[in-house]
Amino acid sequence: MNILITGITSGIGRAMAERLSEEGHTVYGTFRRSSEEIPGVHYLKADVRDEEAVREAVSAMLEREGWIDVFINNAGMGTGGPLQCLPTKLVSEQMDVNFMGFVRFLHYVLPSMTARKQGRIICISSIGGLLGLPFQGAYSASKFAVEGYCESLRMELKPFNISVTTINPGDFATSFTSNRIKPADEEVTRLYPGYTRSMDSIEHDEKSGLEPRRLAVKVSRIIRKSNPAARYIVATPVQKMSLVLKRVLPPKLFGRILASYYKL
Repeated sequence: MNILITGITSGIGRAMAERLSEEGHTVYGTFRRSSEEIPGVHYLKADVRDEEAVREAVSAMLEREGWIDVFINNAGMGTGGPLQCLPTKLVSEQMDVNFMGFVRFLHYVLPSMTARKQGRIICISSIGGLLGLPFQGAYSASKFAVEGYCESLRMELKPFNISVTTINPGDFATSFTSNRIKPADEEVTRLYPGYTRSMDSIEHDEKSGLEPRRLAVKVSRIIRKSNPAARYIVATPVQKMSLVLKRVLPPKLFGRILASYYKL
């Protein structure tokens, strides 16, 4: 299959590119900064915030391969901190990368898929797209937007035989933790005494999280399915249970449980 993945320089994106290339797929991946290249993978330089760069990347693959069988939306960024303390410019950037980046790529990927009436969209979302996480509110908002977009897209693309699958990873040990942008001044900790303690807990869980190759294996299996599910959750048992509790408990009670888990 011809597969396009956004954001393959590290973490989950790199693991997926390695796995799928090893399995014999023709893999193209986007990057912003140069890194050690994966043998056999075709690299396309594109910042998901740059409309023209996105158009050129998709066009380059289509010119060389003719079509795209699978598009995997993976590129993203993370922000942390109390919502009150986040600059609006940073929140806008969070939405631009995680949500609008996905929209931009689909704008250029979908026409060839709908013309062929064949294709697969796989979007790497997050547990944070199903739960509003404390001190990660902007990140959760961007992933909630992705969830709603995919839900609508799934219905619209059904007549074209194009499947739309969201994957909700829990905590994974990647550079996402160290790359998170967050405020750290004294005013923030004065206003929100629990902020540092909560973020320390969040980042501890991430650093001891699952290995990226585990999600890569899951994506490989999904691609081989003739009728993939709408959603797959790849997370620890505790994180999966939290989603069950959210469905069955009153919102205020669940909120208290979640706050307690995050040491608030």
